[in-house]
Amino acid sequence: MQIQKKDEKTGMSLGTGRRKSAIARVRVAPGSGKITVNHRDIEHYFPSVQDQYAITSTLDAVGARNDVDVFITASGGGATGQSGAARMGLARALVSFNEGNFQALRDGGFLTRDSRMKERKKYGLRGARRGVQFSKR
Repeated sequence: MQIQKKDEKTGMSLGTGRRKSAIARVRVAPGSGKITVNHRDIEHYFPSVQDQYAITSTLDAVGARNDVDVFITASGGGATGQSGAARMGLARALVSFNEGNFQALRDGGFLTRDSRMKERKKYGLRGARRGVQFSKR
């Protein structure tokens, strides 16, 4: 099973998520359902509904949408990478918050790390794989 991570001072449950080059640190506390990303409301930080859904679907999977307050600190990457990292970090924090959430989050695929990263550029090529165009003359 998962190792439970709690903050000693505040008693909040902690979780860290990563996707592409983004990292999200997530704290979960009992509350009214407020979601804050980098000290801003989720609708202001992630204007895309797809990015908002990535985070809220994790709460819906365990039925804790209006029961916990979520505080996310995201850095690196872009909006989609940060929302994916926050999704994984929130899932880990919810498992730490309540061990009974583990099976629902595992079955939903929220605890699986998306390992796809950007491939590095190789010398002699124009990108990671694209070569220079052949010229006969």
